Amino acid sequence: MLIHLKQVLDPESLEKCRATLEQADWSDGRGSAGYLSRAVKRNRQLPDDHPAARELGEKIVRILDGNQQFTAAALPAKIVPPLFNCYEEDNSYGRHVDGAIRPVFGAPHRVRTDISATLFLSEPDSYSGGELIMEDTYGPVEVKLPAGDMVLYPGSSVHAVKPVTSGRRLAAFFWIQSMVRGDHRRSILYELDKAIQRIATETPEQEALVDLAGVYHNLLREWADP
Repeated sequence: MLIHLKQVLDPESLEKCRATLEQADWSDGRGSAGYLSRAVKRNRQLPDDHPAARELGEKIVRILDGNQQFTAAALPAKIVPPLFNCYEEDNSYGRHVDGAIRPVFGAPHRVRTDISATLFLSEPDSYSGGELIMEDTYGPVEVKLPAGDMVLYPGSSVHAVKPVTSGRRLAAFFWIQSMVRGDHRRSILYELDKAIQRIATETPEQEALVDLAGVYHNLLREWADP
């Protein structure tokens, strides 16, 4: 399930985020990559303990906590604090798969990467190339979203970032452990939630909505592992 969340960051938050990143000291992105990914990763990244990364990451998590679409789609149990990367000319990230379990800087627990997230921070017309490519059942899907928009996709997906040929691509990326592990089950719950919300706006009939809400919560009760 690939989900596009629009305007996760408002223009003011986006501008502050970019201004902070413009002043940051970037490191070689290969430092955080696994053995196989290191050979195909060419970008720069803020270290996990960088003050700017921690400040901006905490702000993004607070914003997502109030985003109803994110909650409905991800059903988050744990979130790896967002990290930040920078792709400039000739930078890319070849075909790879994210590790199944991620440590959390400064915390004793680890997170299962059920869902991967990329929050775009650069306008798409400010750089060429840099599309995020996910290999879906029906073939590759290319994603290049407006600044402030975010995409969610299964952590199990093989994916890549195409070479940037000009400009600069800034993004936040992170992983979510969902209360519902299986992508197909999250998809069922998300579509059911959307249908309930749509019906609620179209009809004053409440009995059917109560029944549908009961189905949703019973499925969540059956499948969720908080």
